[in-house]
Amino acid sequence: MIDFFNTLLYPIKLGEAWVMYAWHWLFDVIGLPTGWAWALSIVGLTVVVRVLLFPLFVKQIHSSRQMQLIQPEMQKIQKKYKGKRDPESQKAQQQEIMALYKRTGTNPFSSCLPILIQSPFFFALFQLLNNLRAIAEGNPNGGSPIGPITQQVAATIESSNIFGARLSDHFLGTESLNVKILAGVLIVLMSVTTFTTQHQLMRKNMPASALDNPFAKQQKILIYLMPLFFAISGVNFPIGVLIYWLTTNVWSMGQQFYVIRKMPAPGSAAYKAMEDRDRRKGRATKHVTVPGLQAGSDTEVATVVEEPKPRQRQQPVSKKRSKKKGRT
Repeated sequence: MIDFFNTLLYPIKLGEAWVMYAWHWLFDVIGLPTGWAWALSIVGLTVVVRVLLFPLFVKQIHSSRQMQLIQPEMQKIQKKYKGKRDPESQKAQQQEIMALYKRTGTNPFSSCLPILIQSPFFFALFQLLNNLRAIAEGNPNGGSPIGPITQQVAATIESSNIFGARLSDHFLGTESLNVKILAGVLIVLMSVTTFTTQHQLMRKNMPASALDNPFAKQQKILIYLMPLFFAISGVNFPIGVLIYWLTTNVWSMGQQFYVIRKMPAPGSAAYKAMEDRDRRKGRATKHVTVPGLQAGSDTEVATVVEEPKPRQRQQPVSKKRSKKKGRT
């Protein structure tokens, strides 16, 4: 099973190795120290991965907005079957919910796509960095070269460091104080950025009605449990993987901040703030309804902010032309 998993990840590891090698070449030309050049190559790899995943992120945003916008219709269905626990009622409720998804073009699983697709990149990088020492030593068990990461290159990476820590070192695998301090700082920053991203999403871009349900309450609990999860799991990750994880968190935080500001959910604090900005600037906010919902539904979302179009000036018509036109 493990061999099959490694075989599936090998093409991704090969691609990541080439991307890191290319970024390192660029930073080496600039004149950065070897350790920092390899560390920043991981940052560059993260940027490349997130740029490739950007279309999926946009799809995730639209899907999340659709899910929020159909909540009034969803609550009507839930209210209709409230207290009915028999199998027939439960089946009918699920059928109506699925019909609502189909009618409005909403996919509840689209919001998970970026996380699911990014996971193989994360595990492939973990294997790549975790096997650097074996590659450098020529160990046949996990020590095969990967693309440009030959035995010599792996040895160079292993001998380089940032703040006295190698990219393959991890918190529990060394007695070095420098490694433990650097790993600890990265884990703390990783936890803080994750908490900030999720807190920003819950507090700024969700209407009050969406926060008053069991799912939202579970999300609130997860916001505070995630830092604990990172603290437990992060001590087993190499420094290079922690750099990758922190970089992708910072990217997500900035990307989400921009989207919340430009495309806020209706009824949220960010939405009201956008309306205030538009009002001060004399701009009108264009509203569109979700396709498939009944007319008169209160599910609206601000998608584009447009300047109010000036009325076209009507050309004056002489009395003679006006009378002639009337006779005609």
